[in-house]
Amino acid sequence: MRQIVLDTETTGLEPAQGDRVIEVAAVELVNLLPTGATFHRLVDPERDIPSEATRVHGFTNGDLAGKPKFAEIAQDMLDFLGDAPIVAHNAPFDFGFLDAELIRCGKPKLDRSRMIDSLMLAKERYPGMPNSLDALCRRLGVDNSMRTSHNAVLDCRLLAEVYLELMGGKQPGFELAAALAGTGPVLAAVETVAWVPRPITVPEERAAAHAAFVQGKVKEALWLKPPFATVESD
Repeated sequence: MRQIVLDTETTGLEPAQGDRVIEVAAVELVNLLPTGATFHRLVDPERDIPSEATRVHGFTNGDLAGKPKFAEIAQDMLDFLGDAPIVAHNAPFDFGFLDAELIRCGKPKLDRSRMIDSLMLAKERYPGMPNSLDALCRRLGVDNSMRTSHNAVLDCRLLAEVYLELMGGKQPGFELAAALAGTGPVLAAVETVAWVPRPITVPEERAAAHAAFVQGKVKEALWLKPPFATVESD
């Protein structure tokens, strides 16, 4: 199962008011494990970056001078995304910006049926609690100590770990796969341990005392009737 974890950085919050994408990053997962395949592009937004946006992600106009326009990276991005489901934290935000950019350069919007919003997953699991990426990292034990500002590549890698936890917890080989990023999917060997039943033995006197207690306190106990009761034959 191939999925893509995606994040964007932008000049603001409203694509309808002229805000633009300045960074796109994506990380490939196969069976919920990172394969090491990534996509990352910085983009010239063709407009000024407001100072309040710079305080969030750290990018200035000078950082993006000479970078390609979105139209120049759009097809590479679409090729990397393929037809896989796309995981993003507050996914409608990222989809909204990418759709606006894709329309601007004459390409079709992303299919919303591919969208997986990890923020909604977190809200369902932790209702009424803070569910920002940082809050989830702290709650789920994901190390985000290197996250001093928004960074699309780092955010994708952190979200990949958070998403794995939201989908049921760490699987064997996750740390190995992360350590060997760039070598393709890694399957860790899992030792098979035979299950040995360990019945609890009840002393006869305890069993007799319990039976007498039940007989005196519980009338017509269902578990003493067929088919639950053990019937001995001659």
